[in-house]
Amino acid sequence: MSRIVVKVGTSTLAHKGGRMNIRHIENLVKVLSDLKNAGHEIILVSSGAIGMGAGKLGLSTRPEDMPGKQAAAAVGQCELMYTYDRLFSEYNHTVAQILLTGDDLEQPERRSNFENTLFRLLEYNAIPILNENDTMATAEIYVGDNDTLGALVAVYANADLLILLSDIDGLLTDDPHRNPNATIIPIVESIDDEIRKLGGESHGKQGTGGMITKIHAAEIAVNHGIDMIIANGARPELLYDITEGKPVGTRFVGIKQ
Repeated sequence: MSRIVVKVGTSTLAHKGGRMNIRHIENLVKVLSDLKNAGHEIILVSSGAIGMGAGKLGLSTRPEDMPGKQAAAAVGQCELMYTYDRLFSEYNHTVAQILLTGDDLEQPERRSNFENTLFRLLEYNAIPILNENDTMATAEIYVGDNDTLGALVAVYANADLLILLSDIDGLLTDDPHRNPNATIIPIVESIDDEIRKLGGESHGKQGTGGMITKIHAAEIAVNHGIDMIIANGARPELLYDITEGKPVGTRFVGIKQ
Protein backbone atom coordinates (compact mmCIF):
# COMPACT_ATOMS: atom_id res chain seq x y z
CA MET A 1 0.00 0.00 0.00
CA SER A 2 1.35 3.43 -0.88
CA ARG A 3 0.68 7.16 -0.92
CA ILE A 4 0.16 8.24 -4.51
CA VAL A 5 -0.15 11.73 -5.94
CA VAL A 6 -2.04 11.73 -9.24
CA LYS A 7 -1.98 14.88 -11.36
CA VAL A 8 -4.55 15.06 -14.14
CA GLY A 9 -4.35 17.64 -16.90
CA THR A 10 -6.99 19.77 -18.56
CA SER A 11 -6.63 17.83 -21.80
CA THR A 12 -7.86 14.73 -19.97
CA LEU A 13 -10.71 16.40 -18.09
CA ALA A 14 -12.16 18.60 -20.83
CA HIS A 15 -12.90 18.52 -24.52
CA LYS A 16 -11.13 21.02 -26.77
CA GLY A 17 -13.95 23.52 -26.35
CA GLY A 18 -13.55 23.41 -22.55
CA ARG A 19 -16.67 21.38 -21.86
CA MET A 20 -16.28 18.53 -19.41
CA ASN A 21 -15.15 15.17 -20.79
CA ILE A 22 -17.68 13.13 -18.84
CA ARG A 23 -16.39 9.71 -19.85
CA HIS A 24 -12.80 10.46 -18.85
CA ILE A 25 -13.73 11.97 -15.48
CA GLU A 26 -16.13 9.17 -14.58
CA ASN A 27 -13.55 6.51 -15.46
CA LEU A 28 -10.82 8.31 -13.55
CA VAL A 29 -12.93 8.62 -10.39
CA LYS A 30 -13.95 4.96 -10.60
CA VAL A 31 -10.33 3.75 -10.82
CA LEU A 32 -9.08 6.10 -8.09
CA SER A 33 -11.91 4.99 -5.81
CA ASP A 34 -11.02 1.35 -6.40
CA LEU A 35 -7.35 2.00 -5.66
CA LYS A 36 -8.35 3.71 -2.43
CA ASN A 37 -10.55 0.74 -1.57
CA ALA A 38 -7.46 -1.42 -2.06
CA GLY A 39 -5.69 0.58 0.64
CA HIS A 40 -3.72 3.20 -1.25
CA GLU A 41 -3.76 6.81 -0.07
CA ILE A 42 -4.78 9.03 -2.98
CA ILE A 43 -4.00 12.72 -3.43
CA LEU A 44 -5.38 14.27 -6.60
CA VAL A 45 -3.91 17.38 -8.23
CA SER A 46 -6.46 18.48 -10.77
CA SER A 47 -6.23 21.04 -13.53
CA GLY A 48 -9.25 22.11 -15.51
CA ALA A 49 -10.80 25.07 -13.68
CA ILE A 50 -9.99 27.74 -16.26
CA GLY A 51 -10.76 25.50 -19.22
CA MET A 52 -14.07 24.33 -17.79
CA GLY A 53 -14.99 27.85 -16.76
CA ALA A 54 -14.32 29.12 -20.26
CA GLY A 55 -16.49 26.35 -21.66
CA LYS A 56 -19.33 26.97 -19.23
CA LEU A 57 -19.22 30.70 -19.96
CA GLY A 58 -19.45 29.97 -23.66
CA LEU A 59 -16.09 31.56 -24.48
CA SER A 60 -14.61 30.47 -27.79
CA THR A 61 -11.04 30.43 -26.44
CA ARG A 62 -9.26 30.32 -23.11
CA PRO A 63 -8.88 33.89 -21.73
CA GLU A 64 -5.40 35.38 -22.11
CA ASP A 65 -5.63 38.26 -19.62
CA MET A 66 -5.33 37.73 -15.87
CA PRO A 67 -8.85 38.97 -14.91
CA GLY A 68 -10.35 36.75 -17.62
CA LYS A 69 -8.44 33.71 -16.38
CA GLN A 70 -9.43 34.41 -12.78
CA ALA A 71 -13.09 34.85 -13.69
CA ALA A 72 -13.11 31.62 -15.70
CA ALA A 73 -11.39 29.81 -12.84
CA ALA A 74 -14.02 31.07 -10.37
CA VAL A 75 -16.74 29.49 -12.52
CA GLY A 76 -14.83 26.36 -13.47
CA GLN A 77 -13.63 25.48 -9.97
CA CYS A 78 -17.24 25.20 -8.82
CA GLU A 79 -18.03 22.88 -11.70
CA LEU A 80 -14.92 20.80 -11.11
CA MET A 81 -15.42 20.22 -7.39
CA TYR A 82 -19.15 19.64 -7.72
CA THR A 83 -18.39 16.91 -10.24
CA TYR A 84 -15.67 15.29 -8.14
CA ASP A 85 -17.82 15.40 -4.99
CA ARG A 86 -20.79 13.84 -6.78
CA LEU A 87 -18.80 11.09 -8.49
CA PHE A 88 -16.60 10.10 -5.54
CA SER A 89 -19.67 10.05 -3.27
CA GLU A 90 -21.12 7.30 -5.45
CA TYR A 91 -18.23 5.13 -4.21
CA ASN A 92 -18.57 6.33 -0.59
CA HIS A 93 -15.47 8.52 -0.62
CA THR A 94 -15.22 12.03 0.76
CA VAL A 95 -13.26 14.71 -1.08
CA ALA A 96 -11.69 17.90 0.21
CA GLN A 97 -10.59 20.95 -1.74
CA ILE A 98 -7.25 22.71 -1.22
CA LEU A 99 -6.35 25.72 -3.38
CA LEU A 100 -2.75 26.92 -3.26
CA THR A 101 -0.54 29.74 -4.47
CA GLY A 102 3.24 29.85 -4.68
CA ASP A 103 3.35 31.78 -1.40
CA ASP A 104 1.55 28.95 0.39
CA LEU A 105 4.42 26.62 -0.49
CA GLU A 106 7.32 29.06 -0.13
CA GLN A 107 6.51 30.70 3.19
CA PRO A 108 7.40 28.26 6.02
CA GLU A 109 4.42 29.01 8.27
CA ARG A 110 1.88 28.77 5.46
CA ARG A 111 3.51 25.62 4.12
CA SER A 112 3.36 24.08 7.58
CA ASN A 113 -0.36 24.89 7.77
CA PHE A 114 -0.87 23.25 4.38
CA GLU A 115 1.03 20.13 5.41
CA ASN A 116 -0.90 19.86 8.68
CA THR A 117 -4.21 20.11 6.85
CA LEU A 118 -3.15 17.62 4.17
CA PHE A 119 -1.99 14.98 6.64
CA ARG A 120 -5.08 15.40 8.80
CA LEU A 121 -7.30 14.89 5.75
CA LEU A 122 -5.45 11.67 5.00
CA GLU A 123 -5.95 10.60 8.62
CA TYR A 124 -9.66 11.28 8.15
CA ASN A 125 -9.58 9.00 5.09
CA ALA A 126 -10.57 11.83 2.73
CA ILE A 127 -9.24 12.38 -0.77
CA PRO A 128 -7.54 15.79 -0.97
CA ILE A 129 -8.05 17.49 -4.34
CA LEU A 130 -5.60 20.29 -5.01
CA ASN A 131 -5.32 22.97 -7.63
CA GLU A 132 -3.57 26.28 -8.00
CA ASN A 133 -5.73 29.10 -6.68
CA ASP A 134 -6.17 30.61 -10.13
CA THR A 135 -8.85 33.03 -8.92
CA MET A 136 -6.45 34.74 -6.52
CA ALA A 137 -2.96 34.01 -7.83
CA THR A 138 -1.06 36.63 -9.83
CA ALA A 139 2.13 36.35 -11.81
CA GLU A 140 4.18 37.16 -8.71
CA ILE A 141 2.81 34.28 -6.63
CA TYR A 142 2.02 31.74 -9.35
CA VAL A 143 3.35 28.20 -9.19
CA GLY A 144 2.64 28.33 -12.92
CA ASP A 145 1.58 24.82 -13.84
CA ASN A 146 0.10 21.80 -12.13
CA ASP A 147 2.92 19.45 -13.17
CA THR A 148 5.22 21.46 -10.90
CA LEU A 149 2.49 21.74 -8.27
CA GLY A 150 2.03 17.96 -8.37
CA ALA A 151 5.74 17.42 -7.79
CA LEU A 152 5.83 19.87 -4.88
CA VAL A 153 2.77 18.27 -3.31
CA ALA A 154 4.39 14.84 -3.68
CA VAL A 155 7.47 16.11 -1.85
CA TYR A 156 5.59 17.79 1.01
CA ALA A 157 3.21 14.81 1.32
CA ASN A 158 6.10 12.33 1.55
CA ALA A 159 4.50 10.44 -1.33
CA ASP A 160 5.78 7.14 -2.65
CA LEU A 161 4.86 7.87 -6.26
CA LEU A 162 3.85 10.76 -8.52
CA ILE A 163 1.78 10.02 -11.63
CA LEU A 164 1.17 12.66 -14.30
CA LEU A 165 -1.80 11.84 -16.49
CA SER A 166 -1.76 13.74 -19.76
CA ASP A 167 -2.76 13.42 -23.42
CA ILE A 168 0.46 11.58 -24.30
CA ASP A 169 1.68 8.06 -23.58
CA GLY A 170 5.00 9.14 -22.09
CA LEU A 171 8.27 10.87 -22.91
CA LEU A 172 9.05 10.28 -26.57
CA THR A 173 12.32 10.20 -28.49
CA ASP A 174 11.08 13.11 -30.65
CA ASP A 175 8.15 15.47 -31.09
CA PRO A 176 5.31 13.25 -32.41
CA HIS A 177 3.77 16.25 -34.18
CA ARG A 178 6.86 16.36 -36.39
CA ASN A 179 7.99 12.75 -36.30
CA PRO A 180 5.27 10.07 -36.35
CA ASN A 181 7.94 7.42 -35.76
CA ALA A 182 8.83 8.75 -32.32
CA THR A 183 8.87 6.03 -29.64
CA ILE A 184 8.36 6.03 -25.89
CA ILE A 185 11.34 6.08 -23.55
CA PRO A 186 10.24 3.58 -20.88
CA ILE A 187 12.74 4.43 -18.13
CA VAL A 188 14.75 7.56 -17.37
CA GLU A 189 17.38 6.94 -14.71
CA SER A 190 19.14 10.28 -15.09
CA ILE A 191 17.76 13.62 -16.30
CA ASP A 192 20.53 15.15 -18.40
CA ASP A 193 20.64 17.78 -21.13
CA GLU A 194 19.56 15.25 -23.76
CA ILE A 195 16.41 14.47 -21.80
CA ARG A 196 15.74 18.16 -21.22
CA LYS A 197 16.01 18.85 -24.95
CA LEU A 198 13.04 16.53 -25.48
CA GLY A 199 10.83 19.01 -23.63
CA GLY A 200 8.65 21.28 -25.74
CA GLU A 201 5.84 23.79 -25.55
CA SER A 202 2.25 22.78 -24.92
CA HIS A 203 0.26 21.97 -28.06
CA GLY A 204 -3.10 22.29 -26.29
CA LYS A 205 -5.32 25.36 -26.20
CA GLN A 206 -6.80 24.63 -22.79
CA GLY A 207 -3.79 23.70 -20.65
CA THR A 208 -0.66 25.49 -19.46
CA GLY A 209 1.79 22.62 -19.39
CA GLY A 210 3.83 20.67 -21.90
CA MET A 211 6.59 18.09 -21.79
CA ILE A 212 9.08 20.62 -20.49
CA THR A 213 7.02 21.20 -17.34
CA LYS A 214 6.78 17.43 -16.85
CA ILE A 215 10.55 17.06 -17.04
CA HIS A 216 10.89 19.90 -14.54
CA ALA A 217 8.41 18.13 -12.25
CA ALA A 218 10.40 14.91 -12.64
CA GLU A 219 13.57 16.68 -11.53
CA ILE A 220 11.84 17.88 -8.36
CA ALA A 221 10.41 14.44 -7.61
CA VAL A 222 13.45 12.27 -8.34
CA ASN A 223 15.78 14.58 -6.41
CA HIS A 224 13.62 13.79 -3.37
CA GLY A 225 13.70 10.05 -4.02
CA ILE A 226 10.20 9.85 -5.54
CA ASP A 227 9.54 7.93 -8.74
CA MET A 228 7.43 9.77 -11.31
CA ILE A 229 5.44 8.27 -14.17
CA ILE A 230 3.95 9.96 -17.23
CA ALA A 231 0.96 8.05 -18.63
CA ASN A 232 -2.05 8.65 -20.85
CA GLY A 233 -5.00 10.06 -18.91
CA ALA A 234 -7.46 8.83 -21.52
CA ARG A 235 -6.87 5.34 -20.09
CA PRO A 236 -7.14 5.64 -16.29
CA GLU A 237 -7.21 1.84 -15.99
CA LEU A 238 -3.44 2.08 -16.54
CA LEU A 239 -3.27 3.13 -12.90
CA TYR A 240 -3.94 -0.49 -11.97
CA ASP A 241 -0.88 -1.62 -13.92
CA ILE A 242 1.23 1.13 -12.39
CA THR A 243 0.34 0.19 -8.81
CA GLU A 244 1.10 -3.44 -9.67
CA GLY A 245 4.57 -2.47 -10.86
CA LYS A 246 3.98 -3.13 -14.53
CA PRO A 247 5.74 -0.92 -17.11
CA VAL A 248 3.50 1.93 -18.22
CA GLY A 249 4.46 5.14 -20.01
CA THR A 250 7.74 6.66 -18.85
CA ARG A 251 9.10 6.14 -15.35
CA PHE A 252 11.61 8.60 -13.95
CA VAL A 253 13.55 6.78 -11.25
CA GLY A 254 13.92 8.57 -7.92
CA ILE A 255 17.39 9.12 -6.54
CA LYS A 256 17.60 7.13 -3.35
CA GLN A 257 19.73 8.63 -0.61
